[in-house]
Amino acid sequence: MSEQWADRLKYLWPPVLIALVFLGAWQALVVLRNIEPFVLPAPSLIGQEFVGDISLMWQTAYYTGTTAFLGLVFGTIAGLAMALLAQRFVVVNNLVTPLAAGLAAVPIIALTPILNNMFSITSRTPRVLVTAIIVFFPMLVNVTRGLIQVQPTQLELMRSMNAQPRTVLRVLRAPNAIPFFFTGMKVAAPLAVIAALVAEYFGGPQQGLGSRIASSAANTAYGRAWAYVVAAIITGLVFYLIVVAVERWTTPWTGRTRSA
Repeated sequence: MSEQWADRLKYLWPPVLIALVFLGAWQALVVLRNIEPFVLPAPSLIGQEFVGDISLMWQTAYYTGTTAFLGLVFGTIAGLAMALLAQRFVVVNNLVTPLAAGLAAVPIIALTPILNNMFSITSRTPRVLVTAIIVFFPMLVNVTRGLIQVQPTQLELMRSMNAQPRTVLRVLRAPNAIPFFFTGMKVAAPLAVIAALVAEYFGGPQQGLGSRIASSAANTAYGRAWAYVVAAIITGLVFYLIVVAVERWTTPWTGRTRSA
């Protein structure tokens, strides 16, 4: 048990040390150069605002996190469904992949106002749809690669045994796609938080991190605006760490493969 904690500390202390050095340098720069908060607030001011109203930070992060989670679920389901069709039918792969790439290239700030006009601006629907669209592309690309890029010898063996396509999918393609799935999730989970946060800038309910950052900056409460940014960073990290934990729990052999 002590060896496990020693291994974890070995990997934890470098980023912690870098973060402390970075924050110390930031604090010293603001104090020594007498930089105004509207230009760059000090970490001490940001921490004071964050800790001073921690309950509101939690509620706001929870609202944005819920929106991001819904978009992540719907985008993942759509990406998985389309990836299954793309590996089965070449024409679907040739048609959908370029369209999905084009859709992913559309900026979030262009999608959100359009969806706000299509749906009720007071609901979460536009934000969830924006998040789902952003999540859809990395999930589609990664899962499709995992389903298609199987070992030729294994595929030939399955065909020599006259295996049905659904049997090949269940026995060969789906297990091969699991690492690709989690790779896509590691990209999509933080992106979901970013998409939900940016979508909240364009009107609607004011409970989310994006709207709170915008309103705080408009009211010259720059320390509080940066405190909401910290809450957004923490939310994105939580999403990413949950994906990593689920990956290690469901596919422990991947970690052993990397270590070997």
